[in-house]
Amino acid sequence: MTAIFKRLVPRRMATVFVLLASVSAVILGGSLAAHGVHGQETSISSSDATPLKVPQTSVAPNEFTQIAKQVGPAVVNINTVTLPKQARTQHHGGRLRATPQQPDGEDDQNGEDQGPGQGDMQDFFNRFFGGQAPDEDQGGGIRQSLGSGFIVDPKGYIITNNHVVDKADEIYVKLSTDPDGSDRGRPAHVIGVDKATDLAVIKIDTDKPLPYVKIGNSDNAQVGDWVIAIGSPFSLAQTVTAGIVSAKNRTIEPGATGQFQHFIQTDAAINPGNSGGPLVNMNREVIGVNTAIFTQSNGYQGIGFAMPSNTVVEVYNDLISPAHKVVRGSIGIQFRQNLPSAVSRVYNFKAGVIVSAVTPGAPAEKGGLKPGDIIVSIDGRPIKDGDDLVAEVASRHPGSSIRIGFIRDGKENSASVTIGDRDKIFSDTAKNSSPDAPTPDDSGETKLGIRVTDLPTSLAEKTGLNGVLIQAVRAGSFADQNGLPVGGIITHLNRQAIPNKAAYDEVVSKLKSGSDIVFEVVDPKNPGNGINYFGGQLP
Repeated sequence: MTAIFKRLVPRRMATVFVLLASVSAVILGGSLAAHGVHGQETSISSSDATPLKVPQTSVAPNEFTQIAKQVGPAVVNINTVTLPKQARTQHHGGRLRATPQQPDGEDDQNGEDQGPGQGDMQDFFNRFFGGQAPDEDQGGGIRQSLGSGFIVDPKGYIITNNHVVDKADEIYVKLSTDPDGSDRGRPAHVIGVDKATDLAVIKIDTDKPLPYVKIGNSDNAQVGDWVIAIGSPFSLAQTVTAGIVSAKNRTIEPGATGQFQHFIQTDAAINPGNSGGPLVNMNREVIGVNTAIFTQSNGYQGIGFAMPSNTVVEVYNDLISPAHKVVRGSIGIQFRQNLPSAVSRVYNFKAGVIVSAVTPGAPAEKGGLKPGDIIVSIDGRPIKDGDDLVAEVASRHPGSSIRIGFIRDGKENSASVTIGDRDKIFSDTAKNSSPDAPTPDDSGETKLGIRVTDLPTSLAEKTGLNGVLIQAVRAGSFADQNGLPVGGIITHLNRQAIPNKAAYDEVVSKLKSGSDIVFEVVDPKNPGNGINYFGGQLP
């Protein structure tokens, strides 16, 4: 069964109450006219029945009750309005729009497709579940959506999800103390947003201090800890649900988009409208922002995800700064995640990141790094994998320097690199493109299940590469099972340079069953994306 992340769409629902049983009767003089077992009407007396009374006792409040009373007043209901395009030019006042950020992506990730396409990703994750597919007003096509948030500063600063306020022309906030009714709430404006973590900061004006939450340390949360979620699922404000921390450091969207999204997983019930609300521990501290759920039914199925408070604090502090944006560091490299274990065995390293490409003019190139280098440390701290590298570099401020330890040709080296601005480097990288590769010549099939040919002179001149071109991959073969792409250029096989087909044939002829095999492959359409590593153990 294929499980997907789907947008939880709040609709204007017709509320239906189903009575489990309904009995009506006329009690006269303490007797009831009823039918006996044979259908004959009989008279039954209840004169000896004792009336029930509501006791004056009370149950001592538990910990959940106390948390709800303390944190609840700081949790808000957020309503947004998005006007139809033709009406925006006629709308005056109240139009509030989030500051756009750079497109999603990470220059520390290679440019190949590492997950579902954009259309599939829309179904796979689809901007979580709080923004809610908008309703349409009968008159002018006005779209409305609902979410939650919580006050973190008595001056009216509120944290929520970016997808709750994204593309909104009007934002309204209702406090738990605001009267019910048709009033939308207090107008709010966006302070800043961060698409990479799906967080946003908004603000309402106030003439008196507002209740606010305490922020906790999400690193201290443990699997099995009790937590409660507070929000407005299905427009039901101030709803409280309880559960436990089910897992930590959960990444639910593959590739570059998920690099800064490492969630707390919980089974506290959260549904459409909870998005942006707090996940609270038993110390009455917020340890997460409820952001997404895993569902096959557009509703609660016991798996929810919250952005950890430690990440939220970092993003919030950047968004309330004068720049109102999150600035992340980068060195301008690309790499491929989740390489086959054969790669680490052939290249003789247990932890680290193999550089597949270096952005021209970026800090890494200026520091002397090259494709094929294996980054193993930053300022002396060992680097475990790509996520570790991205987190370490992104946390550094542009303009600061780091010492990168790397392995090249089996030898340890180091380089001093000045951190750059991730958004700028990524934007520059995205502008690079190259022409399509020519049709390759025919060539014989090898025992690995691929047909290769010498690299055409014109393609070699365009790309500046030496190697052989993959013409075809046989279905079910070793090459097919390990993902070798048709049209790719093999530049190295098991670290040996492949300048032409003769060299390729010679290396392949020496391969034996059980051998680790690693191909270094470059996409001729996008040679700037650098080296991709494919490999496995030959059957």
